[in-house]
Amino acid sequence: MSEVAEVLSLLVDRAATVAVAESLTGGLIGATFTSVSGSSKAFRGGVISYATDLKHTLLAVPEDLLDREGAVHPEVAEAMALGVARVCGATYGLAVTGVAGPEPQDGRPVGTVFAAVSGPGGRLWRRELSLKGSRERIRVKTVDEAVDLLASVLKANKGEQSG
Repeated sequence: MSEVAEVLSLLVDRAATVAVAESLTGGLIGATFTSVSGSSKAFRGGVISYATDLKHTLLAVPEDLLDREGAVHPEVAEAMALGVARVCGATYGLAVTGVAGPEPQDGRPVGTVFAAVSGPGGRLWRRELSLKGSRERIRVKTVDEAVDLLASVLKANKGEQSG
């Protein structure tokens, strides 16, 4: 079973759902989830907030945070995860923001990526990545790492019940 299929199974087992907020991946995470048959039992949808201003207007990332730190920041990823869970009515929010290249962004080098998961009760988990390779390689690896982060959260909290 693929890790994505396992994540979906874990979500279904606890009657939980996930929504995704994507920046540099441009929809690849959502496409990965929906490539699994039966994903609609746990996958709610997502927001592709590629433009920085959409992170604020669609996902309620604080404008002052974006002004101060730019779009590539761990707190931005966390706010995106919280925002997409709220907007989509999901138990868990999974978000990524980063720099796929070819140029640095917001003072961050190419390959800098932040992934975050929000869960029941507003709990947050995050992962900072420093990826190497082409733009496409960074985007694909970001998907893998984001799914892995959600899998680790779900496995660590296997005994918890969602609300």
